[in-house]
Amino acid sequence: MFWPMTVLGAIAGWLLASVPGGLLGALIGQVLDRRFGLDSLASLRARVRGEGSLADDALLFFLLGRLAKSGGRVSEAHIRAARDEMRRLGLSSETQRSCIEAFYRGKASDGEGLRKALMPLREREEAARRWLQACWRMARAGGTLDSRAHELILLWGRWMGWDAVAVAALDPGARSAASAPAARGSAYREALALLGVRDDSEPAAIKRAYRRLLSRHHPDKLAGRGATPAEIREATDRTRELQKAYALIRERRGFR
Repeated sequence: MFWPMTVLGAIAGWLLASVPGGLLGALIGQVLDRRFGLDSLASLRARVRGEGSLADDALLFFLLGRLAKSGGRVSEAHIRAARDEMRRLGLSSETQRSCIEAFYRGKASDGEGLRKALMPLREREEAARRWLQACWRMARAGGTLDSRAHELILLWGRWMGWDAVAVAALDPGARSAASAPAARGSAYREALALLGVRDDSEPAAIKRAYRRLLSRHHPDKLAGRGATPAEIREATDRTRELQKAYALIRERRGFR
């Protein structure tokens, strides 16, 4: 499903951050839909098959668009965050246009295709660090971190070769919780990160987070949806991790 052209144009205008940019953004929004018809990660990659930073930047903004839409609506705060990332990276006008295209299409599947695209970052630790930091900034741009965005960043970090503790440590909004006395053990910090809760979260909130994640990642449910063997194995591993994390938190916090 494509966004309405008026929405695409408005977002492009905000990203370009000027009155003439707003007019140009409206035109770009219409032209992109009509000319490129980009509706998936595969079509985006076909569009930006050039080498080096162009493809890298486009993939990063695909992730940022995915996070901006994870809560169901892209806000002006998300647009400002995307514009800030472009400014931080010092992107050329041409690269910015490709990144805007990628940002539009960020709601595409986060399945096998995206996993394959991110796995090369296992060999590029510093690039992976910068990308994950940018993802946290986008996820928190609206003022609150929704659970789906949190899950996505942990998942992408895992595909890049990072464990949950290392990924969570890049989130500036979680550092205060990680520094609490009760959260100093690395296993406990990892358990909190996996469930997306804080050391001071109420037991009821921790239980809800655990049950929601367990339901989403249970291998039997994925098998019924036609998941691949690789996806089933990953879901099984994820389920075990969630169960261990929940057991550790219950033991540390003293609730059942």
